[in-house]
Amino acid sequence: MTKKELKPIIDKYMKKWITNLKLAEFDYTIEFKTLKGDYAQVATDEETRHITIEFNPRLLKTEQEIEYALEHNIRCFNVESIPELERINTVAERMDKVAPISIRVNPDVDAQTHPYISTGLKENKFGIAIENARDVYLTTQGLSNLNVIGVDCHIGSQLTSVSPFVDALNRVLALIDQLAVDGITIHHLDIGGGLGIQYNDEKPPTPAEYAAALAPSLAGRNLEILLEPGRAIAGNAGILVTKVEFIKPTEEKHFAIVDAAMNDLLRPALYQSWQAIQSVEKNTAIEKANYDIVGPICETGDFLGKDRQLAIVPGDLLAIRSAGAYGFTMSSNYNSRPRVAEIMVDGEFVHVVRQRETIESLFAGEQVLQA
Repeated sequence: MTKKELKPIIDKYMKKWITNLKLAEFDYTIEFKTLKGDYAQVATDEETRHITIEFNPRLLKTEQEIEYALEHNIRCFNVESIPELERINTVAERMDKVAPISIRVNPDVDAQTHPYISTGLKENKFGIAIENARDVYLTTQGLSNLNVIGVDCHIGSQLTSVSPFVDALNRVLALIDQLAVDGITIHHLDIGGGLGIQYNDEKPPTPAEYAAALAPSLAGRNLEILLEPGRAIAGNAGILVTKVEFIKPTEEKHFAIVDAAMNDLLRPALYQSWQAIQSVEKNTAIEKANYDIVGPICETGDFLGKDRQLAIVPGDLLAIRSAGAYGFTMSSNYNSRPRVAEIMVDGEFVHVVRQRETIESLFAGEQVLQA
């Protein structure tokens, strides 16, 4: 796809799939997008770290967050409802500012992915139904402290086919054409993310195939195109390393109890997702057996993989593949477990980009009630 076919593309890195700012230390300014859909142009300095930490990734936009965003000249609010529009307009008016906005539309397209990460159907909580979007855009014309600059659409995550992307894009472009007739000019189109990766036997489209499928619909349009290729960039670039603590054979199952758990990697428990698991070093001295790889948390749902053929003994290290996206960022301190360290490998160099948490750090903010 040439620049002529598709106007400059800006990658929007979503804080929900990875949160470590070390991964964004490039020689140019980069833009982060939070799950709640707000853009802020930032650079990787101390001020940036403060800003990106302040914008918590969630759908809710509090008045305090809106004020903070406007104070720092946020690029764009992605708006999901009329009450959000009204709140942003009210705060902007109070601050004597004009808030740039883009409306997230829900095109009612089946992303053909796990229902928990499908976001573009009418039944999902995200965005404004596309058949109602025109009226909402017209409503903005009566709100003097809003400046409409874009349209946003994201139909889901881990898509393995280009057809839902194309279907959603064409529906959104039809809306943009109708808005032009109404005298509303759209400057940018955020077509979201969702391009999948191979965890097991999936065959997702390559970035080139994805681009080739979208290019015909976008050719000749004077739109800035925004993309969110998070998982496709980082997913297969990371692993979770865990140690086998015990081998526990039972009448029904063989369990390998490891020191990692569902709090470290939630996807298998939450989505019943499959991620490859392999020994860091091959053990040729023993035969393979069938294991469930489980953690020490007191829930049956605490597993990282089931029915895996492995030749392992206590003390062996296992690598859980495809943990570069939605790994650490979904981790928690459940069961009072400190979160793991994050290590970046750059050729022959190894960097600790996030220190391992300690038990003491978990309790640092707590206070005992005074008598």
